[in-house]
Amino acid sequence: MLRRVLPYAVFVAAGLSLAGCSLFEPRPVRPAWREQAEKACIAEKRVKVSAYVQPAKEIDGPGICGLTKPFRVTALQDGQVQLNTTSTLDCPMIAAIDEWLAQVVQPIAQARLGQPVAQINSMGAYSCRRLNGGSTGRLSEHAFGNALDIGGFVLADGRTITITRDWTRGDEQTQAFLRDVHAGACESFTTVLSPGSNGFHYDHIHIDLAMHGMTRGGPRRVCKPLPNTKSAPLPQDGLPAAPEIDDDLDVAQTRGGAMQALHRGPMLSVPPAPVRASALASTPRYVASPKPPAPVRGGSLRDDGAFEPDEDDMPVSKTRR
Repeated sequence: MLRRVLPYAVFVAAGLSLAGCSLFEPRPVRPAWREQAEKACIAEKRVKVSAYVQPAKEIDGPGICGLTKPFRVTALQDGQVQLNTTSTLDCPMIAAIDEWLAQVVQPIAQARLGQPVAQINSMGAYSCRRLNGGSTGRLSEHAFGNALDIGGFVLADGRTITITRDWTRGDEQTQAFLRDVHAGACESFTTVLSPGSNGFHYDHIHIDLAMHGMTRGGPRRVCKPLPNTKSAPLPQDGLPAAPEIDDDLDVAQTRGGAMQALHRGPMLSVPPAPVRASALASTPRYVASPKPPAPVRGGSLRDDGAFEPDEDDMPVSKTRR
């Protein structure tokens, strides 16, 4: 009997040895703070289900991509601001965009352009991909429905404002409108990357709610290019400045259930504070994709990363973060 069992046992042991640790390697787990943020946002009723914002089925994978409670969005502000395409977003991101539109975009549009924004031209929401569309590196916030790329706006009278053309070639008020909504976004989101931040963002404004850590003034924010604003210096409270972020450390995907979700609610011990130029001056640079940006047609990139078109009416590119 022992002679019959022994060859089989040796065969099984050899198979396990060849399989190695991969046989017992755990499946990657999405960071707990993401689900916490989604559930807290829904519990606080920060997003209203309507004909324009509809719950969708859970997205689980591939890998750790996905959302627990996704929404399919066709319009914001109770239908007053359309999206050019249906976008899948999480609850915190929808609430933050709605607040940004109400408190920043629409007042500035009325003041600068004399009319409200009627549509956001999106260049991407949920997409299971890596930063800047690269084949390596950490996942983008788009992989969690926690980001939106904005290629432009459409005003109530039908006038279209595109980031590609109007960031550098728009009239004075249009350029001021784009700079102002960029600066306001830096107070509403934790990451804002616009033309001038790097070569991958010459044609859109990227906004997300990534977790970059906490500082004495609230969530750490990454805002590029730095808004041209002046603010009071930080209080001399004896606390050290926020540490530099290691670009190779993906804070947004840190594991652990004890991490707090980034949303405005009781889970944050310190309310978010307006962005300060002195606090943003030392913000780290994002890791660029190993692939260079695709060649730009109809213009060129300036030294500061902004697009300089050759023609007055350039179409919006599909280059995305």
